[in-house]
Amino acid sequence: MKHLFMALLMVPLMAIGQTDNPFQNEVKAIQQKNDSLWDSSKPTIVFTGSSSIRFWEDVQERFPEYQVLNTGFGGSQFSDLELFLDELILNYNPVKVFIYEGDNDIFAKKRPRQIMKRAEYILSVLQQRNPNMEIVLISAKPSIARWKYRGRYRRLNRKLDKLASENEKIDFVDVWYPMLDDRKVKQDIFIEDGLHMNDKGYDIWYDVIKDYID
Repeated sequence: MKHLFMALLMVPLMAIGQTDNPFQNEVKAIQQKNDSLWDSSKPTIVFTGSSSIRFWEDVQERFPEYQVLNTGFGGSQFSDLELFLDELILNYNPVKVFIYEGDNDIFAKKRPRQIMKRAEYILSVLQQRNPNMEIVLISAKPSIARWKYRGRYRRLNRKLDKLASENEKIDFVDVWYPMLDDRKVKQDIFIEDGLHMNDKGYDIWYDVIKDYID
């Protein structure tokens, strides 16, 4: 009976351990895929972050003159990226990394100040570990599904822009305003869920981001 009681006590602890890192298996699969593609002798550019990066399936084809790795993992927040800086960025010794996080943080009702603390920590780690790497922060995007949070997204984008302006190795690229039609988000650049982009949406991203590649 005593042994049964102890076993029952261990079940919730085991469950907690298994769910501590919900992205672990996904990140492992991403790492295995990119390890098979990566040529360590070539300069590398990494795109990482949440699902807007993950679903940018033709990002390498968009920039064929560079070796580009996509390490995006859907649903992630800055706090999730923090756990996998080696696996998703640093192990590939990139000359430049584009980071898209903050979208899901705002949706999870985190305050911009709280989000920025995590972002600042991530940037400090990356710069300490690879001082020559350039970092580009991609602004949170507008979307049909999350339009009611637009005020919070704009505040976050202003803070990310300010953070980038204070460091010569960090840039901020604004995809927010190019995705607007006057003061409303463009309706024809998303798939059915109103959150993730179709090819027209990624055309906009490409037109903005291409100037930050070199």
